[in-house]
Amino acid sequence: MNILITGNMGYIGPTVVQRLRSTYPGAMIYGLDLGYFANCLTNSSILPECRLNGQHFCDVRHVPDHMLADIDAIVHLSAISNDPMGNAFEEVTLDINYKATVKLAGQAKKAGVKAFVFASSCSMYGYAEDGERTETSPLNPLTAYAKSKVLSEEGLAKLADSNFTVTSLRFATACGMSERLRLDLVVNDFVAAAVSQKKITILSDGTPWRPLIHIKDMARAIDWAIARKAGKAGAFLAVNAGSKDWNFQVKALADTVAKVIPGVEISINKNAPPDKRSYRVNFDLFRSLAPDHQPVEDMKNSIRELKEGLEAISFKDNNFRNSLFMRLKVLEHLMAEGLLSTDLAWKF
Repeated sequence: MNILITGNMGYIGPTVVQRLRSTYPGAMIYGLDLGYFANCLTNSSILPECRLNGQHFCDVRHVPDHMLADIDAIVHLSAISNDPMGNAFEEVTLDINYKATVKLAGQAKKAGVKAFVFASSCSMYGYAEDGERTETSPLNPLTAYAKSKVLSEEGLAKLADSNFTVTSLRFATACGMSERLRLDLVVNDFVAAAVSQKKITILSDGTPWRPLIHIKDMARAIDWAIARKAGKAGAFLAVNAGSKDWNFQVKALADTVAKVIPGVEISINKNAPPDKRSYRVNFDLFRSLAPDHQPVEDMKNSIRELKEGLEAISFKDNNFRNSLFMRLKVLEHLMAEGLLSTDLAWKF
């Protein structure tokens, strides 16, 4: 088995590599990444890429065909990966998240790759207060990031066939400790605020719903998708990946953090306008298709893991939302240093 993981040097990548290395101990596993976040290490004992057989430093918009030779499966994580970055770089987000995704999948199919696993997002459901969203529910993407995922799925569906299985995992919002930690995610943000400030500030009125998933459970789902056979659910499959037990209202999530980390104050903006990013998600299809790869992580344990991870690096930054733990700040810093162009290509 030869596996290529794009975007492996981000938040999720190191955990996915560890999972696949465990499942396929004899596999040749390669990474492909431009390296924006390569130096954003969090208390890692080794460079995570040491677990790979090889690392390509490459723009996912321009992948040479030879890098796909003899590859059996591609795990496609590469993306401008949240709404703030998508809003700041809207055109580039469509180029990287959508156009490059479909282009790479087309190259992969021609190269004989058998499985293409796409990290999609439940954010494509947008504002949905009238019940849980299933895979057949209307899509209502509200941001450039969410729109890019919808367009990608449309393009990927046209490429899938009996020899090229495409699995689009519509992931809930990620959380959990990583060797390249991000704090621009709701659970991670709340825990960082609790550790550094003893106060969680909710900018909304606390009522919006968020489906969540631990990055270890994301890796479990990816593991399943690599081996999925087309016969059971079709050559192209878009499936919500997560757990019904991890649909949280923001206020309840903050309360859970405060229970794990005592002495934390919670502040809610009761006069805030409605947050349009509110949706609950149904994961029944994923449970029926992947019974042996269901999420197993516990929210309270995940919060403890984050707390302990932050304490291990002596994290005390009250201003962390303006730090390099925020992915947009990393890109802005690289641009300010003259290292990145406006289309997020290296200048050297």
